Amino acid sequence: MTTQSIDALLADINATRPVLEQIANKWSVLILTVVCSEPARFNAIKRRLDPITHKALTEALRRLERNGLVTRRVISSSPVAVEYAITPLGHTLRQPFSVLLCWAEEHGPCLAQAQSTYDNRVIPC
Repeated sequence: MTTQSIDALLADINATRPVLEQIANKWSVLILTVVCSEPARFNAIKRRLDPITHKALTEALRRLERNGLVTRRVISSSPVAVEYAITPLGHTLRQPFSVLLCWAEEHGPCLAQAQSTYDNRVIPC
């Protein structure tokens, strides 16, 4: 690979970084996976993603809504409920997220083994 092609690749990566930072964090991927098949209420999402905190879920859902990936609907009931649904734009992430989740499931044990090997290395002082 030439220096020019590496520079072009880095420019492409830098151009997409803001988008990836919005969609590729662990909670966004998992939240979109939960609401991909059907709308879900806040507490149902929270239960499915235990141990996510209330604050972390709220922030992630606001970010996803701001980015046009989920919609928020207030349901008039007692008490008031909020339901989140994936948007058409959010649905475009279904296939790449599915591939990513399959990869994580398949290669998770390899990562765990590599981490264990790294952590157990004796590092001289």
